[in-house]
Amino acid sequence: MSRKPGSSTAEVRSWLDAAHRGLCDHADVLDNLNVFPVADADTGANLSTTLGHAAEAAHLIEGRDVGELLLYAGQAALEEARGNSGMLAALTLTAMGHAVEGSARLTAEQLKDAFMAARVRCSSALTDPVPGTMLSVLQAAGEVPVPEDCPEGSNQQLAQWLDDMVTACTQAVLDTVEQIPVLTERGTVDSGALGMLVILSALRSELGGEEDAPDPVAAIVRHHALPRSSEPQEQMEGFEVMGTMDLHALDAAELRHELDDAGESVIVSAVSEHEDGYTWRVHVHVADPDTALELMRRRGKARNVTVTSLTADPR
Repeated sequence: MSRKPGSSTAEVRSWLDAAHRGLCDHADVLDNLNVFPVADADTGANLSTTLGHAAEAAHLIEGRDVGELLLYAGQAALEEARGNSGMLAALTLTAMGHAVEGSARLTAEQLKDAFMAARVRCSSALTDPVPGTMLSVLQAAGEVPVPEDCPEGSNQQLAQWLDDMVTACTQAVLDTVEQIPVLTERGTVDSGALGMLVILSALRSELGGEEDAPDPVAAIVRHHALPRSSEPQEQMEGFEVMGTMDLHALDAAELRHELDDAGESVIVSAVSEHEDGYTWRVHVHVADPDTALELMRRRGKARNVTVTSLTADPR
């Protein structure tokens, strides 16, 4: 079934709702695929939880500015983000919001630029950006050319670009099998990359007006969601520590450096600005959670703190 394409705040809210539903539907598959950067089997849970906060927040803000809506939703998601994948998904929304702020509707050109901005924002938040992950999918989206055979800025051009974007991002997900050694050994795609494709497929459906468009996620799950080998995966021992802190930029930079020395997968990213500095979301993998918590305590008070074992629950 088709409907008229659109890109106002109503369609953007519908997109976030649909993305959340899609991630919930695929949570078990994404958890099973989760072996990079650590095999802790929580990508589906982290992404669905994080996008749930974004979708909920999107219904709390009024007005016609799609950028303001995306920024508000992204900040709400970032405050409650779970895991590497959740952090990057929330950062994607905030970067998109900044890129299109002041617009009452989205065009193909704006979305192209917004996804490239998201790719840059997410890469800058990571100590060691790696291809073959969500970053590769965002880059693929940002590199899709705007169709020249449609009226500039039209809904027709938007719908065509969304189709082309999903095609390119589907290939980017398939390419992850050969980009990260552990995925090559298993013959599976990256869980975060596939999760981002779930989000972008929902974008195509809700803004492009094609509710019955072929589902690339289902095809990938059929062929690339089960490992070739039944050998148990080596699991990392340690803990994921996350929290939200109010810090000056210098303190945040120094905390990030300290966490880099203490652990891995560090993300220290600004959520919003206030009178005394910024609110930051902090993420790190460490062998001893007290190490990270003490470093955070030295810089200020942390809230929304979670400590999660990196060893996946047996299934």
